[in-house]
Amino acid sequence: MSKIENQVEEIAKGILKLMIGNYELVDVEYVKEKDWYLRIFIDKEGGVGLDDCQKISEAVGKILDEKNLIQSQYILEVSSPGLDRLLRKPRDFVRENGKSVDVTFYEPFDGKKSITGILEDYDGVFLKIKDQQEFPLNKISSVRLHVDF
Repeated sequence: MSKIENQVEEIAKGILKLMIGNYELVDVEYVKEKDWYLRIFIDKEGGVGLDDCQKISEAVGKILDEKNLIQSQYILEVSSPGLDRLLRKPRDFVRENGKSVDVTFYEPFDGKKSITGILEDYDGVFLKIKDQQEFPLNKISSVRLHVDF
């Protein structure tokens, strides 16, 4: 995680603690696409609405402007991580243990580029999917919550 992401994460955590609504900071990313984007992903029981995102965007934006933390122009986005949220941090794997996930590999692993199964265990080195073998994290490109439509 970049220095900016770490600093913004601390700012956002502080703001979320002060807000009514029992918010959770899911992730922060600062990425260059066509423009620079600072994305803050939040969640709360019952889901996140547009008003939640606006309120938190305004609070974080104000502090970022005061601290002049990011020197270049950027676009601030605050949103829910979505139903098919990406699991990146150890706390994500702990929180979503027992749920169905989609695992994608960098290259075929035992002949498969991806699998879907129940997240059973995560130890920082291996990911265990129920009724399947353990998969080394360095072979996995992404893990997302599985959504059935």
